[in-house]
Amino acid sequence: MKIIFRFHKHNRYSLIPLIAAIHDKFPSIEMAFVGSLNEIMNISPPAVVAYSFMSFDVDWVSQEVNILKKKGYALIAGGPHATAKPEDVIRMGFDHVFKGDGEENILLFLKGERSTVFDGLVKRINIDEYPPFCSDLDLFMPIEITRGCPFGCAYCEVSLIGGKKPRHRSVESIVHHCKSGINKSRYIARFITPNAFGYGSDGMKVNVEAIDNLLYNLKKVGMKEIYFGSFPSDVRPEFVTDEVLKTIKKYVNNRYIILGAQSGSDRVLRLIKRFHTVEHVVRSAEIVLNNGFVPRVDIIFGFPFENEDDLAKTFDLIKKLVKMGCKIHAHTFMPLPGTELESSGHAVLPEWVRRELSRFAQEGNLDGYWEKQLFLSKYLSEL
Repeated sequence: MKIIFRFHKHNRYSLIPLIAAIHDKFPSIEMAFVGSLNEIMNISPPAVVAYSFMSFDVDWVSQEVNILKKKGYALIAGGPHATAKPEDVIRMGFDHVFKGDGEENILLFLKGERSTVFDGLVKRINIDEYPPFCSDLDLFMPIEITRGCPFGCAYCEVSLIGGKKPRHRSVESIVHHCKSGINKSRYIARFITPNAFGYGSDGMKVNVEAIDNLLYNLKKVGMKEIYFGSFPSDVRPEFVTDEVLKTIKKYVNNRYIILGAQSGSDRVLRLIKRFHTVEHVVRSAEIVLNNGFVPRVDIIFGFPFENEDDLAKTFDLIKKLVKMGCKIHAHTFMPLPGTELESSGHAVLPEWVRRELSRFAQEGNLDGYWEKQLFLSKYLSEL
């Protein structure tokens, strides 16, 4: 069997773990990695073409699927949109859909199992049993050290895709795979986790000992640079303590700590189920600054229930944070499929909000893709 993985700019971190699982368990399987429709069609069927895509990729993926179906390729799909809307993905023309964890189910598929929908939401994997990247094929990415999040924020897909029970990759596994990277002259460690300071815990509190053990052992085996608490390993504000900052400071190279504030209104924070307050955000920024890091604070604008008072409070928070020395990373709300707010409508930003965001950006205190996300928000609401 030939399996062709269709890479694009949004799915590298989804495909590499699947490729690594296949190479680890079935090294004789013929795989190809392509970045365009033309490259796929240079490989004659019979072949399986594997897609992983987000909801805002639906249009161009549908166009490719229509062409490939007529050429006789078998088509499989996973990723965020397939997990949230498996029936829609089947209607797009895919033969098989993979929900949630894909590593075990892609192996079952290669063994000959033929379910229309492979459900990786019900049966979760032990991520220690699968490699996080494929050093043999020089396919590297940040190591996923935690999959799943217990909080289930109303706008976020992470708890759907990864589950509400955090599963941590063990220190032994992380170190083992980092060693394989070092053998390929990969001396920089980055991580994927919904909450870096939740590593090694039940997801509801800080486990400083586990974090210290992880970072200490990475330094011990020769990692020259470690980035922890910076993208894509953000931090929830209520997990920030002086102890954990002093611990990571001994090991990490990042200057910034990414804090997920999301709003300056406690009313909005309750509605989106963040389970922290504005005071947590301010206090966490103070602790980060006191330990020599710079907070980069995520803020989301355009929740459908956000009113003028909420927006005013959010800009009050931004002004306070900027005055303290923080940087702001602005987002626009997107009604992602599978989330509690999926059907709530798209974001609308008042003109004065756009002006304020532009002003902060021009002053060098704010960045982000909020303008592009405003377009994507409307697109998703019309899917």
